Amino acid sequence: MLETISEQRLHGGVQGFYRHYSEACAGPMRFAVYQPPQATQQRCPVLYFLAGLTCTEETATLKAGAQRLAAELGMVLVMPDTSPRATGIDGATGDWEFGEGAGFYLDATEAPWSSRFRMHSYVADELPALIAAHFPVDAQRSSICGHSMGGHGALTIALKHPARYRSVSAFAPIVAPSQVPWGLKALPRYLGSDPQAWADVDACALVQRQTFPGTILIDQGEADPFLEAQLKPELFDQACAEAGQALLLRRHPGYDHSYWFITSFIDDHLRHHAAALGLL
Repeated sequence: MLETISEQRLHGGVQGFYRHYSEACAGPMRFAVYQPPQATQQRCPVLYFLAGLTCTEETATLKAGAQRLAAELGMVLVMPDTSPRATGIDGATGDWEFGEGAGFYLDATEAPWSSRFRMHSYVADELPALIAAHFPVDAQRSSICGHSMGGHGALTIALKHPARYRSVSAFAPIVAPSQVPWGLKALPRYLGSDPQAWADVDACALVQRQTFPGTILIDQGEADPFLEAQLKPELFDQACAEAGQALLLRRHPGYDHSYWFITSFIDDHLRHHAAALGLL
């Protein structure tokens, strides 16, 4: 059952917030959908945007400024929450780098996290099926994008399911979680101590096994405080070069990790996806 939390008119379309019971996450999940004006007449391509640490379904919806151009292009936008909420799991709250708000878009295999934290299955399987059933989308024309932890999610999900997405892009993604503090804090608790399990959710390792058709677009601010310790885009650049993966990695002097950075370049990402989705 899909519950409508709210719906408002925006750029001729409808911005809505919704809730449903998730089988993958064994509890309620929230997400946002923007339906452009064209959706009243036809099924439209869809772009999934995955937010980062501490974020919710509201973050990119309210801050990225993507709806104006999406309305012009005729693109549906879907912004899911970053994790299950109110899980009752000891240690799931109180640490912004782990647990609720920090699901890392993976399927946890370690108890107690494995009971609720199954964000890969949610984003890659359950949510698209729900969107296709309740909204006027052309599910065969789907793309995926994300920021920071969500950029990690977009890259890893697209690399694992290259036939499901026409294009993929990211803002300041965590490209090598098995090599940086954010990942080394979260992955052992979600996935156990085997580094091979970590490699299965690491974009640098995944691209060596399976490339993505088309060019991956990544934007990175050079004034990002997390650049050197947590993000390390040069590692993904090297991995893509070795794998023969087409990558457009753009570095922007003066830009940080915030949504001021994202809103500055979101139109480029929408056009990148629109071209792959047949909208340009």
